[in-house]
Amino acid sequence: PYLGPTLKPLQQQMSSSIIYLQQALSNVTHLYLVWIVFMFLPAGAKRVIAIAIGTVYPTICSITAVSTEDIENDTYWLTYWSVYGCLFLIMDVTEDFLGRIPGFYSLIIFTTIYLMLPMFRGADKVFRKILVPLAGLQELLLLRDAITIKKQMLKDLDPERAAVLQKCIAKFFDGSSADSDPSVLKKELKQ
Repeated sequence: PYLGPTLKPLQQQMSSSIIYLQQALSNVTHLYLVWIVFMFLPAGAKRVIAIAIGTVYPTICSITAVSTEDIENDTYWLTYWSVYGCLFLIMDVTEDFLGRIPGFYSLIIFTTIYLMLPMFRGADKVFRKILVPLAGLQELLLLRDAITIKKQMLKDLDPERAAVLQKCIAKFFDGSSADSDPSVLKKELKQ
């Protein structure tokens, strides 16, 4: 009777942890079984599955993004398609040589999933770190980011605070005066 109230919350926490562990183990087991079946498929079937994973879901998401007013989704999927196009070209060129190696198509699928899922933002990382520097468009990307930040700032802040913040940012980027010190600018923003 004395330990019951104390142990009851601990028992509930352990129960939810055990359920979580069991679900994770079940999911991993299912994915492993699917992967084993995938590994025994002929190369042509693996190629079709890899291409389907990279195109079916993103096509649906792209159509949905275009039909909404949110521009950020459009940009996300346009970035994905740019990077996936490069991945597809790499896969197409190298599969005659590397396609015989076990795990080649698994690697393509994992890379595609990394590029596709918003929780990783892989397409954006590859786009910014590889494709934009290769094309020599870093300045344009920085300008686009600055425009996006300005729009977000104007949307989130009232006009008076936005004007003060714009002045502080301009002073910071000017850099020629003593007022461009970040600590001075922080004090000016807190007023």
